[in-house]
Amino acid sequence: MTTLLAKHAQVLVTMDEARREIPDGAIFIRDNVIEAVGPTADLPQTADEVLDLTGHVVLPGLVNTHHHFYQTLTRAVPAAQNKELFDWLVTLYPIWARLTPEAINVSATIAAAELVLSGCTTASDHLYMFPNGSRLDDEIEGVQAVGIRFHASRGSMSLGQSKGGLPPDSVVEDEDAILADCRRVIETFHDNSRFSMLRITVAPCSPFSVTQDLMRAAAELARSYPGVRLHTHLAETLPDVQFSLQMFDLEPGDYAEDVGWIGDDVWHAHCVHLSSKAIHLFGRTGTGVAHCPASNGRLASGIAPVREMLDHAVPVGLGVDGSASNDSGHLLNEARMAMLFQRVTGNPQALTAREALELATLGGARVLGRDDIGALIPGMAADFVAYNLNQIAFAGALHDPVAALIFGTSLNVNYSVINGRVVVRDGQLTTLELPPVIERHNTIARALVNGD
Repeated sequence: MTTLLAKHAQVLVTMDEARREIPDGAIFIRDNVIEAVGPTADLPQTADEVLDLTGHVVLPGLVNTHHHFYQTLTRAVPAAQNKELFDWLVTLYPIWARLTPEAINVSATIAAAELVLSGCTTASDHLYMFPNGSRLDDEIEGVQAVGIRFHASRGSMSLGQSKGGLPPDSVVEDEDAILADCRRVIETFHDNSRFSMLRITVAPCSPFSVTQDLMRAAAELARSYPGVRLHTHLAETLPDVQFSLQMFDLEPGDYAEDVGWIGDDVWHAHCVHLSSKAIHLFGRTGTGVAHCPASNGRLASGIAPVREMLDHAVPVGLGVDGSASNDSGHLLNEARMAMLFQRVTGNPQALTAREALELATLGGARVLGRDDIGALIPGMAADFVAYNLNQIAFAGALHDPVAALIFGTSLNVNYSVINGRVVVRDGQLTTLELPPVIERHNTIARALVNGD
């Protein structure tokens, strides 16, 4: 058994029930589990590995609840820079139709690495396009090279333009094949054990790209396996809402209830235009929401009513969303955006810095159905991150360094420990050499966008 001691943190944010913030804090880890947390003087003074975190803020690892890793290949595409969601998708679908297994693999490595460097230790990704022989396996392999805790979503699209959907028919799949592959990836990869590093989610893409039959069948399939959750997009934009009304004669919340996508094993991305009636329903049933403020701003989708959701006990986590609609993968910055977006309508107390950090940790853990991450307490997974305060962004902000993480410039971590393993040391990934991956990623991105 190996041990790790991280000591002398300027402040250690526990996110425990009392929300303790411990000056001169320390964590003692045995293998992949936290054994003790407290003031440095109260913990063991030696371990197999010791990290001196003097001048650092330590947080529970951040949790990302919605993303599309492959979209790192199509950031800032000129033709898609100034469009709302549906036009943006129609512009990019033909480019994404050229994705290959290698493109999925390399983009997953890049996206996971970017998230880890920002402070994320657990991520969910929603992959819903599988052209040219691509499989979810390709993404999983790319992510595992980085060392992040991963929830892989087997997404899908089955409702093409010829049947009234938004995506071209060339990128949709047969529904029987979708369900068969969902079973395959669950039975191959899903690990429902405590401290699991890999779980599978069933995730038909959206009301405008799958049928109601697939939504119902997917829910039945997922619920036949322990710990397999359900994820989709919902009420992202006003045209999205109008599609549901015209196609199904149902508002988004009613649509979700009609197809059986309500419950504490379900979370929906965005929910920008979710009605108060639906918010109450989500709160009563524990149905979760992935809040993606930067993407919602980028695509002019609107501002999700997160304060109202929290006031009605809706589980809410954060998601950076696809890197072609953000166009970043920085989860700490997403917490900052969440705070600012809730305030911009006129209430400076709508979301505090610490509430934003709670969304990024405990909130995300709850949305993903995990009780082993999101807080630094004994018995939890050994996932934590440390930000170096000795940087210009914190100059003059040490009155409250925890709040400064959210109010100030969003920085990368100096250390990240995931499942007891040091994955970032002195600001650098320890698990792979990043420059060659970036070079290959850029080569693939150019060919993909240019149609080479």
